[in-house]
Amino acid sequence: MKSVEETKTVQIPDGVEVQIEGRKVTVKGEKGTLTRDFSHAPVTIEKEGNTIIVKTRWPRKKEAAVVGTIASHIRNMIIGVTKGFTYKLKIVFSHFPITVKVQGKTILIENFTGERGARKAKIVGDVKVIPKSEDVIVQGINIEHVSQTAANIEQATKIKNKDPRVFLDGIYVYEKTEGFQE
Repeated sequence: MKSVEETKTVQIPDGVEVQIEGRKVTVKGEKGTLTRDFSHAPVTIEKEGNTIIVKTRWPRKKEAAVVGTIASHIRNMIIGVTKGFTYKLKIVFSHFPITVKVQGKTILIENFTGERGARKAKIVGDVKVIPKSEDVIVQGINIEHVSQTAANIEQATKIKNKDPRVFLDGIYVYEKTEGFQE
């Protein structure tokens, strides 16, 4: 039997301000401000006291799934403006030592498997990238930007046409946490 209404709620913690204009959600916190437009989704977003209610009436299967997805996006926005997100990547090499440098909005990966030219990865949004000796730390308040930057770094060091079990060189994500860490 088809359900009449699909509803998910998100709690707003103290110190976080949420504004809803139609389907456009703005979340302000101590780390910054995030805005996201959900006008493509067939849902209604309301704020009642300290809770955000995401709901749709007479949903089909996919519309019911979108309700939970949008609630998760709003939850991630709240975590981002209160704690932030940190991805840690490990630099792995067997013979040629890899060096990582940040230059503006790009990351330069030099001496990867002895290559002369530097490989480049794009930094998405307002994300901070900190190269350390064996690690690369990616931090920011928007989880989509942080994860996409980490994925760009991983993809830039992908080895093609060789056995991945033998050639393990690359930069790989090994830890995802909430909050900024060093």
